[in-house]
Amino acid sequence: MGNFVDRARITCKAGDGGNGCVSFHREKFVQNGGPDGGDGGSGGSILLFADPNMHTLLDFRYKTKYTAEDGKDGSALRCKGKSGEDLVIKVPVGTVIRDMDTDRIAADMDRPGETRLLLKGGRGGWGNMHFATPTRQAPNFAKPGFKTSVHTFQLELKTIADVGLVGYPNVGKSTILSVVTAAKPKIANYHFTTLSPNLGIVRRHGKDIVLADIPGLVEGASEGVGLGHDFLRHVERTRLLFHVIDIAGSEGRDPVADYDQINRELANYGDLRNRPQIVVCNKTDLLSDDSALQRLKAHVAADGWPVFAVSAATHAGFDALLDEAEAQLETLPPIQHFEEEAAPEDMPLTDDFGIERDGNAFTVTGPAMEHLINSVNFDDDESLNWFHRTLRRLGVIDALREAGAGEGSTVIIDDMEFDFVD
Repeated sequence: MGNFVDRARITCKAGDGGNGCVSFHREKFVQNGGPDGGDGGSGGSILLFADPNMHTLLDFRYKTKYTAEDGKDGSALRCKGKSGEDLVIKVPVGTVIRDMDTDRIAADMDRPGETRLLLKGGRGGWGNMHFATPTRQAPNFAKPGFKTSVHTFQLELKTIADVGLVGYPNVGKSTILSVVTAAKPKIANYHFTTLSPNLGIVRRHGKDIVLADIPGLVEGASEGVGLGHDFLRHVERTRLLFHVIDIAGSEGRDPVADYDQINRELANYGDLRNRPQIVVCNKTDLLSDDSALQRLKAHVAADGWPVFAVSAATHAGFDALLDEAEAQLETLPPIQHFEEEAAPEDMPLTDDFGIERDGNAFTVTGPAMEHLINSVNFDDDESLNWFHRTLRRLGVIDALREAGAGEGSTVIIDDMEFDFVD
């Protein structure tokens, strides 16, 4: 199982936006040419690509940190900084990406060849050419680029197949897959021969059916026993289950008890108990009579699932089984897609601030305030006036007053301290 990895954790950061430039036009014989500082370039975004040639998350065991390129700063003569290059991360088809900070599903890469945006790069800051007005003709400040944050993502590979073969270890699932498809899974007469899902394709009447041989389940699989969680996640997307039973009880187990136990594990894991099933009674070549088969059919009748008797050893009974699977798949909904949740904007919001009081000192916190502080040139009176007007426009002054600030109070924003001025 060392080469098959279906879970991984990575950290990603989109590129920061470049800073706007403070510059004034300089040309011979031209006085007071005006501001010409260019905008910063946008940071590179992080994209996901569903690569049909990848089948495991093994690559992410060795590389876990991904950072896109930052945007370049703006420059004089209204020159915009170069935008950062996007970073494309290739993942296997069927990978679900979950943001560990918010527990939201960021993307479900279930379509081969699709490209999805994971993290958007930061916007570049405005140069001082944007801040010129009839009364402020020489703005000596610009805006910094937006800084992006680091996100941690959990990657889970959930096998994409129409039919999943489930059942106890050593009931013949891998042999069945090798009989009905061109797949060549490892086959041996001991438990847990299969340690990762194997896929195979069977063509019936011009249509392809994808089958997945899921490693054997045991009692307690839904609680993680026997790597149960690692195996059961690959059943989640399947539209139909082949519930394979050793009808001959060749290892001393009761077929009816096996059927009930596997269904309990499917029910405990989620809604898999209600996934349509076809009960496949394998190893009929070892039966001396059909009493065990009839007893199982009578037991399964209460659930309403069809029962087919096959022998992987003699290749008997598979045509009728595959015809039934094809007929059911025609009416079943498509492979499950895990709905993504919208990502919060990874940029400071205009009203994203809080106020904490400590005696007569008031600390204004929040990414919007940090970004605002970085936009101010404290050596320039016009920039300071713009800063105070912006605080008033954002409602910070009113919020400070409501919190108890007055003349003589100290206001702290980031690492700067000011006297409160109403």
